[in-house]
Amino acid sequence: MTISLAVTARDESTKAEAVRLSGDVPAVVYGPKQAPIAITLPGKEFEKVRKEAGESTIIELTGLEEKIEVLMKEVAFSPVKQLVTHVDFYAIERGKDITTNIALEFIGEAPVEEAKEGTVTKVMHEVEVTCRPSVLPSHIDVDISVLKSVEDKIHVSDLKVAEGVHINAEPEDVVAVISVAREEVEEDEDPGEVDMDAIEVEEKGKSEEDAEEKSE
Repeated sequence: MTISLAVTARDESTKAEAVRLSGDVPAVVYGPKQAPIAITLPGKEFEKVRKEAGESTIIELTGLEEKIEVLMKEVAFSPVKQLVTHVDFYAIERGKDITTNIALEFIGEAPVEEAKEGTVTKVMHEVEVTCRPSVLPSHIDVDISVLKSVEDKIHVSDLKVAEGVHINAEPEDVVAVISVAREEVEEDEDPGEVDMDAIEVEEKGKSEEDAEEKSE
């Protein structure tokens, strides 16, 4: 999946703050074979792309001397208004493997939850993968309908990915597991009647023992 975004090259004399005041977003493109380029992103268009693409979708930047395929490497936000203040794009090399994190999307219903025997605990929410850009998935589905009993687990080896996509994790690493709730202790249990006579006899016995020890 590739998304296009029209950008413009930014002159070094143009301050980032001036770009933000105009409603646009300052950004930079860099990579192992790409000299850093300062660019300006159209604010509204980038916001749509950011929500759709995330960090694992290839974005094709147009409007420069040549089209550049990139991944969003880092997005900075203002601490108060939570507006995007700067973006780092990583230019990928065509024909070269890339390594990035891919989100896991949990689908289906777990029979063990429907039977109220336990709840699904999601141990992982993303995995690191290495592959060619052409087969990079936008996400990986995790079908929890296979969790039918409290002993069932989903491992990395159970994840379905396209040929050429390698997950950088141990096959036996757990992705999802069933957590069994502990039985609640009933709070309204009757503690039974208190035998006051027995308590008085016990206290009297202790008093007599203390008196004997002092007399010795």
